[in-house]
Amino acid sequence: MNIPHFLFWLEASPFGAFTRGLGVWSYGIINLVHILGIVMLFGSILLLDLRLLGVWRSIPLSALSRPTVTLAMTGFFIAVASGIPMLAVKAGDYSDNPFLLIKFPAIALALLNVWLVHRSEAWRAHRVRDLAPPERRRLALGASLSLAFWLTAITSGRMIGYW
Repeated sequence: MNIPHFLFWLEASPFGAFTRGLGVWSYGIINLVHILGIVMLFGSILLLDLRLLGVWRSIPLSALSRPTVTLAMTGFFIAVASGIPMLAVKAGDYSDNPFLLIKFPAIALALLNVWLVHRSEAWRAHRVRDLAPPERRRLALGASLSLAFWLTAITSGRMIGYW
């Protein structure tokens, strides 16, 4: 199934009809929840990525990583859970929107980057010892990619409404 067909199917699905039938305020409330999820996600990612890039070196990475990763995951799931019904309301209208075709690959690349960073030896080691300069550089590269991918996803997501 290609993307335009999927979008028209999603809009015509019982879920799309249900979401449209929730009432005049529902889309605004769902949108607000989506924005709050994005704020939780990106705010925590920004803190962690800046630390990986060398900002706030006096704060141990291990002290910052656990709460920011937990908050980022929570924000991501809130953003997804609210983003799907927002899309379902008028998914067909987005079938030729180029920003949608940028947003979702950017999110996929960001998630792949998270997976790769978290599987790295440097990430596993940061909880038990200070990192060597090569390890810090590898994590800084992951942080740079993270910021690029998430900012691309957020920017393109915002631009979807203006196309």
